[in-house]
Amino acid sequence: MTAELVLPVIFAGLMAISLLAYVILDGYDLGVGILLPLGSDSQRDTMIASIGPFWDANETWLVLGVGLLLVAFPMAHGIILGELYLPVAAMLLGLILRGVAFDFRVKAQAHHQPAWNAAFAAGSLLAALSQGVMLGRYLTGFAPGAAAWGFALLAGVGLAAGYVLLGAGWLIMKTEGELQQRAVRWAQRALLGTALAVLLVSIATPLASSRIAAKWFLLPDFLLLLPLPLVSLALFVLLAFSLPRLAARQAAGRDSFCWLPFAASVGIVLLSFWGLAYSVFPEIVIGRLDIWQAASDAEALWVILIGAAVVLPAIIGYTVFAYRVFWGKARGLSYS
Repeated sequence: MTAELVLPVIFAGLMAISLLAYVILDGYDLGVGILLPLGSDSQRDTMIASIGPFWDANETWLVLGVGLLLVAFPMAHGIILGELYLPVAAMLLGLILRGVAFDFRVKAQAHHQPAWNAAFAAGSLLAALSQGVMLGRYLTGFAPGAAAWGFALLAGVGLAAGYVLLGAGWLIMKTEGELQQRAVRWAQRALLGTALAVLLVSIATPLASSRIAAKWFLLPDFLLLLPLPLVSLALFVLLAFSLPRLAARQAAGRDSFCWLPFAASVGIVLLSFWGLAYSVFPEIVIGRLDIWQAASDAEALWVILIGAAVVLPAIIGYTVFAYRVFWGKARGLSYS
């Protein structure tokens, strides 16, 4: 095993971890942002307070993932970012709008605050849809035509629904009272949309790529991979049955297992990501480049790996610290 073979695999793994962490961590706060217009004025403040200490740091994982793509796989970076220029621009616009609205909603006069709330929700929705479109375009190998773009739009709606499910699960875990009850209802609605989106994307993905279909449906791989969809289905069923019971317990003043919807939603994301990673690996640009063809020289990768060995633990450390410090239920929004 030479460095030329091993280092690209290591960097592909680091990049996958970064993107997975981003989807989970920034996914729930994007979901909360999309849900923001559905709360009352006081509930919106609590919703913002539930993500306030985390949302900006969560985006660090996206920066890390794209940075690793740039320095470790420069050929792939040029192709991917070139093909995804428009959805990437839309995503950045959404993230910028979110950041501006998050700060300005606090300073704005009362009659201007609804506009900034709407801007925060619009930015969250735009970022979520753009990321899903990027995923759909990537999985089809950036193929032209209406069918490929239709698949990308389907992926965009599906990812937004998944983010809403994560966001509702986060609010169930972090809030109390009427807002928590509303979050249960939001989770029930998002669950149906997420399940439908996962089903449709799971059907469309092998149809969009014969190579991916071959990896999933040939024996014995099919039997080895069967637990992924089965466990995902079990988690959807668990959520469908547990959410009404959770609402009844919370109405009676018992908040046990409030973490379950968020944990199950994270489990669905993990399984879906694992399936997508298996479908793509070892290609980094489907049908064009694998990770070894796209990788930088081994000497450069060694230097980058030393930097990653410093940066990644630091990001993990302050992420864990922030979540530990702000553990527990979100309270009223305060900037004093």
